[in-house]
Amino acid sequence: MKDELKYDVVIIGGGTSGCACAYNCAKKGLKTLLIEKNNFLGGLMTAGLVIPVMKSSIEDINCDYYNKLIDTAKKYSAQITYKDKNDGWLNPELLKIVLEDVLNFDNLEILFETTVSEVKKNSDHIKSLVLNSGLLSVPIEAKHFIDATGSAEFSIQCGCELLHDNDMLQQNSLRFILGNVNIEEFCHFIVQVDSNEDITNTYRNERDTNNKLHFTTACTWDSNKTWALDKYLIKGVEDGILKDTDRAYFQLFSVAGGDNQVAFNCPRINNYKNNPFMYSRELINAKRAIWRLYNFVKRYFPGFQNAIITNIATQTGIREQNRVKTKYIFKKDDMITSKSFDNPVLKANYSIDIHSDKKDGSILQKTNSYELPIESLISADFENLYVIGKILGAEFEAQSALRVQKSCMSMGEAIAKYIAKNKI
Repeated sequence: MKDELKYDVVIIGGGTSGCACAYNCAKKGLKTLLIEKNNFLGGLMTAGLVIPVMKSSIEDINCDYYNKLIDTAKKYSAQITYKDKNDGWLNPELLKIVLEDVLNFDNLEILFETTVSEVKKNSDHIKSLVLNSGLLSVPIEAKHFIDATGSAEFSIQCGCELLHDNDMLQQNSLRFILGNVNIEEFCHFIVQVDSNEDITNTYRNERDTNNKLHFTTACTWDSNKTWALDKYLIKGVEDGILKDTDRAYFQLFSVAGGDNQVAFNCPRINNYKNNPFMYSRELINAKRAIWRLYNFVKRYFPGFQNAIITNIATQTGIREQNRVKTKYIFKKDDMITSKSFDNPVLKANYSIDIHSDKKDGSILQKTNSYELPIESLISADFENLYVIGKILGAEFEAQSALRVQKSCMSMGEAIAKYIAKNKI
C-alpha cells in the first residue's frame, strides 16, 4: 500500500466536532485525513443553517479551535458579537469558505463527496477502511479513527453497541432563511410588540457592514412564559394561514454578514429515526410548513412584505439520533451534581434542552457548571475508535445539554490533544 494512504488519524465527518478535531490533529503534527460526504465542511452549521452558536459559559478548556474559527470568520465579515457577548453569530454560507481556510495544513487532507463503504477490524481494533468517492474505492490505514458523523454511522458500520436508555425522541428542525427583509422596519415593530428583552431584543453591531441592525425573537406554544408574538400566530391559525402545530416553535434571528436576511429555527418535525418512510413524509410536511410560515410573516409582520425564500437547509437539524456506548457513560446526575473528573474535556453550563411534540412537554432545565470526562468519547468496543459530538456516550438528558456546538467543538479538540499527548 502506498505510504500516502496511511494516516495517524482518520476523521469521518467534517461537521462541527470533526473540523475541530481535524484542526487540532494537524496542529499537533499528526498526519490526518478528514472525510466529508458533502462538497463543503460545517455539517449542521452550514448544511443545517444552525446559527447562531448557542451561548454557553464554557471555561477556557479546549477552546483553541473555537477562537481560531471566530478570528478567521471576522476576516471574511462572516461574524458578529451580539449584545449578550455571544461571539458565535456566524454566516452559514461564508462558513464554507472560512472552514477551509481554518483547516489549511500541509499534513491535513480533506476528501469531499466521500463515504466509508467497508471497515476491516479484529475483535477490539479497527485496522483499515475502504472509501467510496463515487469514482473509485480507496483503502485507508490509520492508527486512530474518529466518528464525527453526528449519526454514529461509522460506529454502526464497525458494529459498536448503541445506548438505548430512553423512549423519548427529540423533535428535529428544518431551518430556512428569508432574504429581502426590511430588518429596520421589522425591528421597529417587534420591540413595540414585545418589551421582554429576555425573548426579543435588537442590537446594532459595528462589525457588520454599515452598522446594521440585528435581532432575535421567539415564541412557542408552551405556557411557561408569556409570548408576545403568540397572538399573531393564533390569528394566523384562525385565518387559515397556519396550522396550530406551526405555533409549536417559532424562533428568528438576523444573519451575520447577511444583507437583510432572517434565519428561522423552525419548523419542528417529528423524529421517526427508525422509520425512513415516515421520516421522509415529515420532511415533505416540513417544507409545506415553511411555505405557510413564509406567507404568515409576509402578511402579519412589517418588513417582510417583499421577502423571498433564499435557503432551505439541506441537512435536517437532528438533535439526537444515536449515542455510542463508551468507556464511561455520562449521566444526568453527573451534570446536576457538578461531578469532577481527572481528564475533563470541557466545562460548560448549557441547560438540559429537550424539544417535545407535546404542548408544555419541552424541557429547559438550568444546570450548574459541569465537566465531561474524556472516557465518554472513547469507544467501549474498539481501542482506537473515538466518538465526538452529539453521538457521545451520555444519557439522553445529559446529551441534550452537550449537543450544542461549543461543546461539540471542545470534544473534537480534546480527542486530538489526547491522541497527540499519549502517542497511542
